[in-house]
Amino acid sequence: MATNVILSGGPAHDFPATSAALAEVLAEAGVRSLVTDDIAGTLAAGPRPDLVTVNALRRLADDGWSRSLGVAPFRLPRAARAAVLAHLDRGGGVLAVHAASICFDDWPAWRGLVGAAWVWGASHHPPLGPAEVKVHGGHPIVEGLADFELVDEIYSDLEVSPGVRPLASSLGQPLVWAREVRGGRLVYDALGHDVRSYESPSHRALLLRAARWLLGD
Repeated sequence: MATNVILSGGPAHDFPATSAALAEVLAEAGVRSLVTDDIAGTLAAGPRPDLVTVNALRRLADDGWSRSLGVAPFRLPRAARAAVLAHLDRGGGVLAVHAASICFDDWPAWRGLVGAAWVWGASHHPPLGPAEVKVHGGHPIVEGLADFELVDEIYSDLEVSPGVRPLASSLGQPLVWAREVRGGRLVYDALGHDVRSYESPSHRALLLRAARWLLGD
């Protein structure tokens, strides 16, 4: 059975619930997950999982939004950064979910790995609610999947890297893509604000395919 560590936690989201939902979905692909909010310690200490999933919102910036929620600044230590890069260099997979594009703002390389970043003052999302997701073919993760609806937030006006080709979009915004990075693979899925997103059969199917692709299937 493949192993996965889900790096979880942060404000404005029910990360314990969504990380548990993610673990449940990935189990259907034969992936055993460990959920932890000790992001720095887990990355630095090992052991080496087959898959690393980031379902978190941890950032260094000490701004009005963070202070209003009582959020302490978070800095990703050098050893943890090196562990992520080494994981990819070994051919490992990274699944970055929803607020992962807001994470690790003190590490510019993370933006390059994910292929997008939330830009404060420019990025935004409509209110949480029903959303229509359009699927774009041409990749094993989405080939044969139909467009679908779910309840979620649609992250909008992220700063997306040139060359990113969306596998799914909504409201004209790219939501899901897959990339080969260094020696490994990365999938970013901007969906997943709360557990209702993971109750969508189509979203679950997409995530199962993403996990299999990340693991080299």
